[in-house]
This record gives sequence, C-alpha cells and structure tokens, in this order.
Amino acid sequence: MGIFLGLLLGVGILLILDSGTPPRAARRRAMDTRARELLAQAGIRGVTPFQLYAVSALCGLLAAVVVFVLSATYPLALAIGGFASVLPWRLVARRRAARMRELRGVWPEVVDHLASAVRAGLSLPEALAGLAERGPLPLRPSFDRFAQDYRATGAFIPCLGRLADELADPVADRIIESLRLAREVGGTDLGRLLRTLSQFLREDARTRAELETRQGWTVNAARLALAAPWVVLLLLCVNGSTLTAYNSPAGVLVLAVGGGMSVAAYLLMKRIGKLPADRRIARSTQ
Repeated sequence: MGIFLGLLLGVGILLILDSGTPPRAARRRAMDTRARELLAQAGIRGVTPFQLYAVSALCGLLAAVVVFVLSATYPLALAIGGFASVLPWRLVARRRAARMRELRGVWPEVVDHLASAVRAGLSLPEALAGLAERGPLPLRPSFDRFAQDYRATGAFIPCLGRLADELADPVADRIIESLRLAREVGGTDLGRLLRTLSQFLREDARTRAELETRQGWTVNAARLALAAPWVVLLLLCVNGSTLTAYNSPAGVLVLAVGGGMSVAAYLLMKRIGKLPADRRIARSTQ
C-alpha cells in the first residue's frame, strides 16, 4: 500500500510539473522567434536561427579540440568549449546593442519626417515610402523594401506588419501602431501625436545615453573580472604538469563549481545592470 501511494504521489507531482511546462515544439518556436528577432535587431540579414545555432556549436567544438590538444585535459576543454559556444551569441548581441543605440538617435528624425509629410497632405503610404529617400541612412533600405512591397500588393496594413517584423524595434512598433490606428480609425490628431512622440523619444534617448555612459565602466570591469580566471587557465595550457590535476574527480568538481559560479555571477551582473527595455507591441498580421 505504501509503495502504491508513493508511486501515485510521484505521478501526481510529474503531472503537475508537466502541466506548467510548454510543449517542446512551442519552446522551440519561442527560441527561434527570439533568435530571429535578435538577428533582425542586429541588422544581420540572410542568417537563420539554425545557422546561428550551428555556428555556435562549431565554435564550441573547435575551442574544445584546440584546448584538448594543448592541455590533454578533457574537463578544461569542455569548460572552454562551453564558453566559446556562447561567443557568436555575444557578438550578435553586441552588434544589436550598438545598432539599437544608433537607431535610438534617428527615430525622432523619422517621426519628424512623418509629421511633416502628414502636415503636407501626403497619404500614410506615401509618407512612409518617402523615408526611403529622405529618411536616416541606416533605415532607408527597410523603408525602400516597404515601398516596393506596397507597390506590389497595395495592402497597407499587411505591409506595415512586415515592416515591423523587419525592423524588430519597440520604437518602430509605436510608430507603426500609431499609423495603423490612424489608417483604420481616422482622425486629425496624428500630427500632434507624432510630434509628442518625437519629443518623448528624444528625452528617452538622452536619458538612456547618460545611464549607459555611467554604468559602462562598471559593467566592463565586471566582465574583465569574470574572464580573468579562465584566461589564466588557458595560459596554463603550456604547462601540462599543472593541468593534470584537473583530470581527477576533484579537478572536475572545481571546474564545475567555478563554471557555475561564473555563469551565475555574469547573469546576476546582467540583471543588476540591465536598464528597463521597451517591449515589442507590433507583429505581422500574416
């Protein structure tokens, strides 16, 4: 009877845990969506999430092989390979951060152009298509593709959704949703709304730039402190007798604990130093 109750309790706990876990296919789609959005925000076109995963795995494998050849220590090779597999993601994330900072300074100009076009009596598709020639240089290719898409289909709302997916920017989502509402509902306050949004975006960009400048030294120092022990381990690869200790169970435990603490410290540093981020609100309707 006791065994039966124990099995029943275990099955119940398993069902409870499984009910709160999304299906594997849903988790995979969510991961692919996040990776695709990261690539779009970084301005990297023509690269799929699968290719990014493949490059990450290849970097980790190559780093592990090189370290194993130099040190003949498989725990250290696995640890360095695990860190190396994250490098492609970090490079994409750095490019994304740099591009988002650049675009943060030009979105007010985009809004000003739209407000001027609306005040001049142009239609919303014409105002957006005009940004392919008069808009900021980093955004002209995206608006040019929107203009081509609209000329080919004539469907403004679906074209707005595809433009939002390509830009993958929370600020762009605000502008696109404003234009979508103006197209569907109408009204005469769109110009005033755009001018208010332009002023808000300038203040937000100035505030974020000040905060990022102040925290930059602290974040870089934390990253250096995180990488220093592993750089020392890499330098020890030239001395094989020193690294033989890491082939023992105690050495594996030291590497596992050190790696876990490094990852936990890095995530905590990112959590503490993270500025509030705007959430995307616009998605393609198709």
